[in-house]
Amino acid sequence: MTINQIPTPFYIVYEDRLRRNLELINHVKTEAGVNIIMAFKANALWRTFPIIRQYCQAATASSLNELRLGNEELGNEIHSYCPAYTPETITEYIAGSTHITFNSVSQWQRFRKDIDSHNAIEGSRHVSPGLRVNPLCSVIETDIYNPALPGSRFGVTAEQLNGVLPEGIEGLHFHALCESTSYDLEKVLEAFEAQFGQYLSKVKWVNMGGGHLMTRNGYDTNHLIKILKEFRSRYPWLDVILEPGSAFTWRTGDLITSVVDIVENQGVKTAIIDASFACHMPDCLEMPYQPAITESVELNPNLPTYRLGGNSCLSGDFVGDWSFESPLKIGDKLTLEDMNHYTTVKTNMFNGIQHPAIVLCHANGTCEYLRKYSYEDYKSRMS
Repeated sequence: MTINQIPTPFYIVYEDRLRRNLELINHVKTEAGVNIIMAFKANALWRTFPIIRQYCQAATASSLNELRLGNEELGNEIHSYCPAYTPETITEYIAGSTHITFNSVSQWQRFRKDIDSHNAIEGSRHVSPGLRVNPLCSVIETDIYNPALPGSRFGVTAEQLNGVLPEGIEGLHFHALCESTSYDLEKVLEAFEAQFGQYLSKVKWVNMGGGHLMTRNGYDTNHLIKILKEFRSRYPWLDVILEPGSAFTWRTGDLITSVVDIVENQGVKTAIIDASFACHMPDCLEMPYQPAITESVELNPNLPTYRLGGNSCLSGDFVGDWSFESPLKIGDKLTLEDMNHYTTVKTNMFNGIQHPAIVLCHANGTCEYLRKYSYEDYKSRMS
């Protein structure tokens, strides 16, 4: 099966692009001497994991479902972090994790006995407890993705620790980046060391969280390797962990749609597509951002210009504008680029709109369905 034989809409993932990212990540991991693990919150297409598993067998989990998926489909090293564990969930987290980060001192105090009891069992896999800290260093412009905003619910501040690391904590975890550069990491790392450096002699590992977009074109990977190696030289006993989300699947897939109608109102032309921003590309409305379209050209008011409207009844289900060399026609296919990270994990079935199929394009150019959706998928979610 080739791409042209697949009816729209569908997500497509390209094996060669995925391997390109994985090879770069593996290069950074090897050169810097750190552990780089996969974050399922950005991508959980487990049927692509046989490819990923050749380069990475560790993941971070923020829910019991992600925890189980990691253990079943990727590997057996799972670094768990959840804003709040409960008596009903902590046992399963402990059973399936190698590392567990607690968001607050009170959470650690509440569940320490559960960790200690597990680790005391002869032959059990050691679970290493960590504490999320907040260096209060804000380098993210979009508030909805900024964990360092004033009043953030994420992590313990240096003021709250007041010079005392809770007994039993083996690692520190900070997360303050989002699709950021190595220079952003450098700023956050400086703040982290200034505020929490006094505790580093007492722990075994530091998790630098996600947001390291090392696979983006123009990212200074040499600088990333340099600052990581310098950090490790200052604290050679520490295991250093990074858990990027977007970097693993950045620009590895697209959403292929078709124009199903063209409407014009008060001088605005809208091309309605057989997909939905609200249902199938929610980050475009949440961030917001405007994805690139392969078939479009630079925005030019002298060329045919359209906004794209999703095929749902939500008034705000549109994004625009884009220009094209020729007027769009019903049936034209449009390629909305970079729709593999933070896309399929966020989709929904509002209006009961059919979910696009998911396709893998192998390195030899042949394609296969990873998943096709049906009415039963919609119905089973509702009851």
